[in-house]
Amino acid sequence: MENMKSARKNDEGEVGSDLSEQIKAATKNNHIRAENTQLMLSYQKGQITLPQYKVLLCSLYVIYKALEEELDRNSSHAAVAPIYFPQELARLEALESDLEHFFGSEWRKKVIVPAATQRYEQRLRKIGKEHPELLVAHAYTRYLGDLSGGQVLGKITQKSLGLSDKEGLSFFSFPGVTSPHRFKQLYRSRMNSIELTEEEKTEVLEEAVAAFELNIQVFDDLQKMLSITAETVNRSEGNDFKTSRFPSSPIMQFTVGLCVALTTIGIGVYSL
Repeated sequence: MENMKSARKNDEGEVGSDLSEQIKAATKNNHIRAENTQLMLSYQKGQITLPQYKVLLCSLYVIYKALEEELDRNSSHAAVAPIYFPQELARLEALESDLEHFFGSEWRKKVIVPAATQRYEQRLRKIGKEHPELLVAHAYTRYLGDLSGGQVLGKITQKSLGLSDKEGLSFFSFPGVTSPHRFKQLYRSRMNSIELTEEEKTEVLEEAVAAFELNIQVFDDLQKMLSITAETVNRSEGNDFKTSRFPSSPIMQFTVGLCVALTTIGIGVYSL
């Protein structure tokens, strides 16, 4: 409720009636919290690791697959049509290319995501079927966020992982957008033109807050999954019996650790 109140005013006074301004105001605190999760802090410090990036890509793939399939299915809906820009914004093909680069041609069999990602996916499927107008909140928070930080995060990722070219970094590239600044202005204008009742607008604002919370939970779950992976690898390295029974390559250890982590998270150890 506090976030809804803050959507009406900022430090200078009234925010105004534009939906984009109200979403920005309503999600300000959630945005700050998302930027201060352990995973995002590692990113900002240029300390992202390959395991972190790979599991992040897996979750982004599941999230964007659900979002873009629901946007496609509802592309003629009055609230979705104005902000439907598949040629400019769609991320699914780029994510598939990145996953194939890191996991190989059979990458679909290797996609592992935590419980929080599954909840995010389920939420997108549910509103796509029952309340398509709420997809506006998720499209805005995801696409404009990725478009705003894409260039910077792409460079950080390339440097942190020591990548010599752009392979594996397609997610951060928007070839269909020649000017991110101008496109964001167009997108906000289109979004502000959507006709919503006051009740629907309030629900969209609440959904935008929920979208940030879902993202925060995904970041936290991924970090916990990676922590369990590291602990599993450390235990296996210190256990002669285990290392004699299982291959000790980093790839195999990483895979075993992720499987253990996924099982642990899946049975509800972490109630987020």
